[in-house]
Amino acid sequence: MQRRTLLQASGAALAALAAPRLLAQEWPNAPVRIVVGFPPGGGTDALARVVAAKLTQMWNQQVIVETKAGVAGVLAAEYTAQQPSDGATLLMAHINSHGLAPSLQPKLRYSVERDFVPIVLVGVTPNLLIANPAQKALTVPDIVARCKTEPGQVTFGSAGQGSAQHLALEMFKLQAGVDALHVPYKGSGPLLTDLMGGQIMYSFETMTAATPHVKNGKVLGVAQTRSHRAKGHPTVPTMQEVGFPGFEATTWYGLVGPGKLPAPIADKVNRDVNTVLAQPDVQEKLDTYGAEDGGGSREKFRQFIATEMVKWAKVVKDGKVKIDS
Repeated sequence: MQRRTLLQASGAALAALAAPRLLAQEWPNAPVRIVVGFPPGGGTDALARVVAAKLTQMWNQQVIVETKAGVAGVLAAEYTAQQPSDGATLLMAHINSHGLAPSLQPKLRYSVERDFVPIVLVGVTPNLLIANPAQKALTVPDIVARCKTEPGQVTFGSAGQGSAQHLALEMFKLQAGVDALHVPYKGSGPLLTDLMGGQIMYSFETMTAATPHVKNGKVLGVAQTRSHRAKGHPTVPTMQEVGFPGFEATTWYGLVGPGKLPAPIADKVNRDVNTVLAQPDVQEKLDTYGAEDGGGSREKFRQFIATEMVKWAKVVKDGKVKIDS
């Protein structure tokens, strides 16, 4: 009798150990959604579609990019946090939802640490200070001079209040000692449409979204916002090179899942996305967009998010940045 009990207990233990492995092997057995918090045409949408197309091939299962735009990516994060933790819904997290919102929105309805499982960093990009080519000020010193002669009238678009573009503008205003008019949109797509149409003058746009329009000449790249020049824009100077030492305002993207996502699923997605990011054709696209430093472990991404939250909380506090609730 004792022997039978021991065998049953051993069998149960082995089954428990095998369960995570089986879970990862069986998943995905249905379509997977990657939720994006911005309209089509923006950087988040572009990178999500690159990853989704490759994972569709790898998994032999459809990976769908689903748009839930609003509140600079926060609505998509709120939605994903409330979804079942079965791997069917992932979020292309963004600096806005996971780096900026915690300090900008005191009534945020999710906790970055509690309600999400970090999976993998997809990429970090500079922002590009871009201009409508018809503008009379097309260098950083000239833009600063124009802001000083026309305080509060020079327009800078962003993907929304509290977005990466908005915070880059606030950093610029502080360092340059100027005033400018912030014009928030519901994503990079409509922002770029209006900038190309002349309704707004400038934007610290994500390099991912701005690059196609810079390449075809519809907008002009004035400066970029990392400490070094991105491979895709070797002729565009950094803000540091044009007189703004220490100016670094990036945009980043990474996959996360709802807070109770099983580790075997998170690990599988991490491994497979690392494989995708290493593929030459994907790397070429990432280089074009200026997306660097992607990949790595789940823990690396978790630590990266924590560091970004601390960094931007200080900027928000020091700059006394407020957004409408």
